[in-house]
Amino acid sequence: MKTHAISTLRPVEAWMRPMLGLLVIAAAVLLSLGAQAEERRGARGPDRGMHFDDRFGHNRYYRPRGYSYHGVPHGAYQIHHHGGTYWYHGGQWYRPHGGLSIVVGAPLGAFVPVLPPYYSTVWWGGVPYYYADDTYYLWNSGVRKYEVVNAPANIGTTGSVAPVPEELFIYPKDGQSEQQQEHDKYECHRFAVRETGYDPTLPNGGVAPEAVTNQRSNYLRAQAACLEGRGYTVR
Repeated sequence: MKTHAISTLRPVEAWMRPMLGLLVIAAAVLLSLGAQAEERRGARGPDRGMHFDDRFGHNRYYRPRGYSYHGVPHGAYQIHHHGGTYWYHGGQWYRPHGGLSIVVGAPLGAFVPVLPPYYSTVWWGGVPYYYADDTYYLWNSGVRKYEVVNAPANIGTTGSVAPVPEELFIYPKDGQSEQQQEHDKYECHRFAVRETGYDPTLPNGGVAPEAVTNQRSNYLRAQAACLEGRGYTVR
């Protein structure tokens, strides 16, 4: 009787084995998707342990220094600076440590090819500084990149905030990554500025007050045309 019971259980165990394997794979996929979703929430809304940066009307949530998670931020830029390696993504900086990415302060003097997707333009001494997550960036024309710099003295009391740049709603038709989208939006912004003379990061767009409405429309049309040419649907 005992032998018979064992023989009837063996086919059941063999049938369940692939099902258990599928359950393990499904659980791993769900965990991965959850981690990516958790990462993307940083720029859009509050999450456990995040802090709110309201300086200069920035009004964005960021992860605190020292926060860590497994893997590399999706679509991050790898930045080498003074012999160290950093990840730069969504306005935050990370250092790799084993299999972890740890949020750190931005390294002074490091260069980045694009600004964070959300930033505040702050004028001080006639110079535009770009601010996000307690970090200031300054355009370096020599290398044609943005440099992480110290906060100018008294900028918190004398700096004036420029209007928030206009943004178009875009959809990546060709499956462009978040990193590629950031790069394309920045390049098309620069193209539109060159074509129209209107720069939304400057007061009044850098044009005469009576020309703002017309030049803003021209800027948005030029930006939309550039993005559509790079494989995006623009609304």
